Amino acid sequence: MDIGICVASRVTDIDYVVRAEELGFSHAWFADVQMLWSDPYAAAALAAERTSTIKIGTGVSVAATRPSVVTAASMATVNQLAPGRTFCGIGTGNTAVRIMGLKPMTIAEFDRYLIELRPLLRGEEAFITWRGSTSPVRHIMADQGFVNFDDVMPLYVSGFGPRSMALAGKHGDGIVLSIPLEQRMMERVWRAVESGASEAGRSIDRSSFYTATLTTMVVLEPGESPNSDRVRDYCGAFAVASLHYAYDQWRNYGREPSNPAIVEVWDEYCALLDRVPEPIRHQRVHQGHNCWVVPEEQRFVTPALMQSTCLIGESDEIVDRIQALDAAGLDQIMILPPLDVRFDVLEAVGQHIIPRLR
Repeated sequence: MDIGICVASRVTDIDYVVRAEELGFSHAWFADVQMLWSDPYAAAALAAERTSTIKIGTGVSVAATRPSVVTAASMATVNQLAPGRTFCGIGTGNTAVRIMGLKPMTIAEFDRYLIELRPLLRGEEAFITWRGSTSPVRHIMADQGFVNFDDVMPLYVSGFGPRSMALAGKHGDGIVLSIPLEQRMMERVWRAVESGASEAGRSIDRSSFYTATLTTMVVLEPGESPNSDRVRDYCGAFAVASLHYAYDQWRNYGREPSNPAIVEVWDEYCALLDRVPEPIRHQRVHQGHNCWVVPEEQRFVTPALMQSTCLIGESDEIVDRIQALDAAGLDQIMILPPLDVRFDVLEAVGQHIIPRLR
């Protein structure tokens, strides 16, 4: 099992990626939310220059805000700096688009985007539709040192629901998830991925199709309660981000949450957001997103919410759970700790978990 980091992209925080490489983390996924963080490609380029082994990519780049030709050229630019260790994670834009008060791409739009992006990442010609016209497009100076298409850049497609998971099977070399850390969930993922592959005439080899999921991790100290203040500090931001996502799903599509831990606080959480005027509510929903917990949301960091979204336990317990997920077909867990304690989490996982997975 690989252990990676998801980075709330910040161009002044490259030391974090350098330390992750030193501790044996396998991947650095730079998140793309233009109205929250630094540009992920700028941060990835800086990290590429200061590292030599950790894989560098987007976690995930947003199709809705970046035309396919721009994504391909940006990825190939990073690949010029980190040849052979660059990957492209791509999604519809759950946070990046909703933070502007808009909806992410539809599945049909994302499908068309991936049809364009796949050959472009290989340096090949693709037919691009722009403002109602379609043209054959390729990078015409790819051999002059500006970009690198010679070293393969795997395409990892973000999928939270069965239809987007199917697109990963149709177009991708792997899938990026954020699912409950349970073995039974992986079989659902495989069914969706293989269904999409089958419809496209592809065959998926489970041993080589890469699977990664996002969470955060807290290694308990001996005798520490999983509900301690330290645990809340270490995983509260990620736990509350699940509320942000659930609220957007309800607000945009009318989907009620199914996670009992979210249902438990749902009415109170919605009442909090209802106090913000509707025209600017999208600016409030994601405040502190995956970086910290804003004070009025602290009460929603319940033991149940933390346990349902994060990986918490003493080192033996965490290693056992990871090995069970590995056996179910999960290749990587990427962690996204809050900003203030990110180095502490990195050290704990790097010292107590990663060495036992080699």
